[in-house]
Amino acid sequence: MENVRVGASTDQQTVVTRFAPSPTGFLHIGGARTALFNWLFARHHGGKFLLRIEDTDRARSTEAAIKAILDGMRWLDLSWDGEVVYQFARAARHAEVANALLATDHAYRCYATQEELTELREQQRAARQPLRYDGRWRDRDPSDAPAGAPYVVRLKAPREGEVTIDDQVQGRVTVQNAELDDMILLRSDGTPTYMLAVVVDDHDMGVTHVIRGDDHLNNAFRQLAMIRALGWPEPIYAHIPLIHGADGAKLSKRHGALGVDAYRDEMGLLPEAVNNYLLRLGWGHGDDEIICREQAIEWFDLAGVGRSPSRFDFKKLENVNGHYMREADDARLADLIAPGVARGAGRAFASADQELLLRSIPFLKVRAKDINELTDNAAFLFRTRPLDMDEKAASLLDEPGKALLAEARNALAATEDWTAPALEAAVRTVAECGGIGLGKVAQPLRAALTGRTTSPGIFDVLALLGREESLGRLDDQRG
Repeated sequence: MENVRVGASTDQQTVVTRFAPSPTGFLHIGGARTALFNWLFARHHGGKFLLRIEDTDRARSTEAAIKAILDGMRWLDLSWDGEVVYQFARAARHAEVANALLATDHAYRCYATQEELTELREQQRAARQPLRYDGRWRDRDPSDAPAGAPYVVRLKAPREGEVTIDDQVQGRVTVQNAELDDMILLRSDGTPTYMLAVVVDDHDMGVTHVIRGDDHLNNAFRQLAMIRALGWPEPIYAHIPLIHGADGAKLSKRHGALGVDAYRDEMGLLPEAVNNYLLRLGWGHGDDEIICREQAIEWFDLAGVGRSPSRFDFKKLENVNGHYMREADDARLADLIAPGVARGAGRAFASADQELLLRSIPFLKVRAKDINELTDNAAFLFRTRPLDMDEKAASLLDEPGKALLAEARNALAATEDWTAPALEAAVRTVAECGGIGLGKVAQPLRAALTGRTTSPGIFDVLALLGREESLGRLDDQRG
């Protein structure tokens, strides 16, 4: 076969991309990035983004995993076009294509037994040869096989020449056809293999661009042999380098290879922050780090994807999330943390509680790097009196601390205007009269009002709690 190059412009065609996860586990962070890149590429070109669940592995595919994948996609706001395609439901169509290849002599029945194939592999290992099917039934007459013997259907792949793919990320990659074997299309029980199903589904779904991890690059050459045998249009390929851990090793659970649901539920991250971080994990646009959804759609292209593996960095992800926490709508944040705050308070929230929570968000979110921290920081507003003190807070309420607390309490009680500026002026007067810094008075105040040594500005805390609750908490600690 002559040298054939694959790769084309996106001009003059409607771009169609797809994300095709296997529901054998959660939607992991690498898969989420692949989905994002496909989604952005389709939206950038005004095309379609399709979702296919590759559930042909019936032993390992689960409904729980499918639900987790769909939930993760929705949480990341990666909406797909049309209905979800379930690969297993298309098995009859896959078999139909394999039989069409048989009819045109682009495939053949292979009657090699497991014992024969095991012996072949052992011989190849001993000779230090590549482990590859030797095509022993490629040109044999099926009548040579015993009557009723089981068989698989194999593709009759080209053996001469080479194929070059102009990959949109990896560049020009060439493979000799002699390195590829006759892959199985239908198993002995008549069920289609993954390789067959992918090719048929991509064609039937009209996929123009296959954007996936570079661990699938070798599959592209094997799949192309089938595509050409069928005379189908060839997709444009873009194989993205995988994500590594911060130490350069393959990404594992300790690096962050967790389900997307863990980033939402356990880490308390915002979806826009995760999207922004994943976008910058292997793709760049100058020195821009914070990129909103609209800019991402406008700017995204495959030319910006690097060829080297990117490194997952939790610290950077936290920093990005902190930015989006500060930018987030207050009502949205209040709704996100309300269930957790209510659980911590041990009671259902009334409308007044929700209103207090909402008023507190502008003061709390500037100090929180994630939803969990924001939930924890809001807890003091709804704690039951008398407050339990943590160890550091209790240490501030020694005799000198309580003496300052009493003075501050009296000054605050005499303040008619219960606003942060007026309350600050009253406490500042106490500090000046005592010849000490404002912080010396603010520290025991914070401990008595929150049970902790960290909080929003202490005068904001007083304003949020209100006169009655604030003075009550101070009185609890006067001893």
